[in-house]
Amino acid sequence: MQKRTVRKGKQPSITTQKTRSYLAWNDFEIILAIATEGSLSGASRVLGVSHATVFRRLGEVEQRLGVTLFERSRTGYRPTLAGEELADTARIMDEAALAAERKVAGRDLEPSGEIYTTTTDSLLMGLLAPLFTQFQDKYPAIVLDVAVSNQLFNLTRREADVAIRPSNLPPDNLIGRRLATIGQAVYGHRSLGLTPGASIDTLASQPWIGAGPRLQDSALDQWMARHELKAACIYRVDTLVSILSAIRSRMGLAVLPCYLADNDPEIIQLSDPIPELEYGLWFLMHPDLRGVVKIHALKDFLMEAVQMQKQRLAGPLLR
Repeated sequence: MQKRTVRKGKQPSITTQKTRSYLAWNDFEIILAIATEGSLSGASRVLGVSHATVFRRLGEVEQRLGVTLFERSRTGYRPTLAGEELADTARIMDEAALAAERKVAGRDLEPSGEIYTTTTDSLLMGLLAPLFTQFQDKYPAIVLDVAVSNQLFNLTRREADVAIRPSNLPPDNLIGRRLATIGQAVYGHRSLGLTPGASIDTLASQPWIGAGPRLQDSALDQWMARHELKAACIYRVDTLVSILSAIRSRMGLAVLPCYLADNDPEIIQLSDPIPELEYGLWFLMHPDLRGVVKIHALKDFLMEAVQMQKQRLAGPLLR
């Protein structure tokens, strides 16, 4: 072993290097959660940890930095200037992480893995359930995880990868394809003995079922107001499947998508599809997912499968 030689004169000094206190991502996560929620209890719910854990971790971060990050009061936690600066940094980090995840998610050579999909209950029941079965027969390595909701999930934050939604104005920040046009008509129970093709003014004497405000169908709301049908509404409900159930129960007449009602033997179509109530069926995704093989497999499959049913979706004309 070779000895180390030391020059004569000034002896080498041993210096102690101060260890830098780095903040880890979970430190920023704590700060962001408290700043967003305004309280330790709110942050604990968001993060899925106890109130005591949030309190302890915040204290450790403040001690490590030697600065107060939040002003405590009876109304909650308000970030100081330092706290707001770190919270802003955490937001940038969070968005960057989500963007990176979207860009690399599922970039397999073969279609495989999970696709988080959101759609409505009526589309799943009246159209998509058998198509999803066919898709999984064709691509057994892909798992569809479907969230049923009448609210559009936030695809930017990857609450879902894909949305299959009815819309005439899809969000500008998403890309996708219009799969088909969906027609809507007036329907009622067969036992009412009403004649198909009767005018809307004639049908106005019947009790009607309306869409509740959470269904968010402004076009239908305006159409019913224009035909003075709001006063005839004896019942309102906020899902199309529930409206279908109400018609089956002989509660009254209602407007429904043709694909949902036409296969029900108890229900009869009373009007032609109403032009001002038609809307598009869209396949939507975030732009960062455009290169993902499994997403394109689902899109291409649905485009072909839905096109084969475009006449049924548009709705039949009464003869």
